[in-house]
Amino acid sequence: MHKIHSSQDSLYLWVHRLLDLLIPAIVIIQLSLINYSKVHDRYLIAGLLAGLAITSIAQMSGTYSEWRGRSLFASLRKVVLSWILSWLLVVGLAFILKISELFSREVWLLWLSITPVILILYRIVFRTTLSLLRHQGIGQRNVLILGGGFLGQQLANTFNRHTWMGFRVVGFLDDDIQKKGTTVACRTIFDDTNQTLRYADLYNVSEIFICMPKSAERRIKEIFDMLSDSSLIVKYVPDVFNFNLMHSNIEVYQGIPVIGVYDTPLSSRTNRLLKRMVDIVLSSLILLMISPIMLLLAAGVKLSSPGPILYRQIRITEGSKSFQMLKFRSMPVDADKGGAIWGNADKKTNTKFGRFIRKTSLDELPQFFNVLKGDMSIVGPRPERDVFVEKFKHEIPRYMQKHMVKAGITGLAQVSGLRGDTCIKTRVEYDLRYISAWSLSMDIKIMLQTIGKVLKDSTAK
Repeated sequence: MHKIHSSQDSLYLWVHRLLDLLIPAIVIIQLSLINYSKVHDRYLIAGLLAGLAITSIAQMSGTYSEWRGRSLFASLRKVVLSWILSWLLVVGLAFILKISELFSREVWLLWLSITPVILILYRIVFRTTLSLLRHQGIGQRNVLILGGGFLGQQLANTFNRHTWMGFRVVGFLDDDIQKKGTTVACRTIFDDTNQTLRYADLYNVSEIFICMPKSAERRIKEIFDMLSDSSLIVKYVPDVFNFNLMHSNIEVYQGIPVIGVYDTPLSSRTNRLLKRMVDIVLSSLILLMISPIMLLLAAGVKLSSPGPILYRQIRITEGSKSFQMLKFRSMPVDADKGGAIWGNADKKTNTKFGRFIRKTSLDELPQFFNVLKGDMSIVGPRPERDVFVEKFKHEIPRYMQKHMVKAGITGLAQVSGLRGDTCIKTRVEYDLRYISAWSLSMDIKIMLQTIGKVLKDSTAK
């Protein structure tokens, strides 16, 4: 039975991969036919490249592998963001190769807007159809949960709410005799765990979920031994709530499961390479587009105050390495001669033009050169000066873990309203949340939110 379900799940995912691969090409081919009455090779190549890109990005960001654990909205958001990134990569490649003039801008924009609509619609149809089939009992797996405590109830409630996942909880077994016959999570606690095989046979159960606390370690081992001679699928659910391991990941080293307590998806070379590629492409495009603005800003700085145009300051990035972070100078050259002072940005001496570029965050634009060089990323924890790092690492728990990834121009803390003179401890909490839950879709969301914040926010660092 498990093999049948595994095959169904695998088919479901491979259909998604195939459609994601083909849809961008099909859409741009149709647009080429409408616009030119024939299919140009360049559009076909662009469509195939975009299909390969979105499939690869979706695969690496967990769009396919983690579909059971996400809501429909979260899945749709992931695939749309994957498409936007794929489109940007193809358009960026056309600019780099200097062939962008061979493509119609109208086709580019229609392709950008129509493709995600189709990607969304077919996923809604698939998920709705799957939910209806599972609600009718088609493809459902009967499961038994061992342990009627908090962990078991959380798992049962999840399966009950999301029938499309395909798990039907028939009941619980628990060794607390006083719980026998009671109802939790809309299911009955039948008996103690010694009766597992009897109830599994009675209800045609295919999978057993063991949701018992770590204190019952000896009993869990006895249950493993008891079920070792059966053909049941047995899964152990670790008590991640008790040890605050909700966002940890589990890896297997030659058969040994290892929980990453302090880890990040960016420890993967593939993810790091993908993020770096995005940084290079986007920072190159952004610098190309804003170069006229930067020339005007440079002139404004030079005319408003004597001294260099750029302000260089030592900051700390990934691996606690130091680098020179670039900004347009907003202060007189001797403004910080008294030494480093944390916060009080509004009280620092700025030129009139400097106050303007700080308020609008335009002074941050040269940091795209830092991104291109590799010292920073577009998205990541904001870097601090070395003197403050030495101070905060002794005062704020887990502070140094923000240096597990490259520093960023913007980050989760900044788009969450923690800019300027805000609580450093809270900012670090947001940085650590970003580091532990990183994904490409999160980066793109933060970039889009940053644009809105820059336009609306009147505060600046």
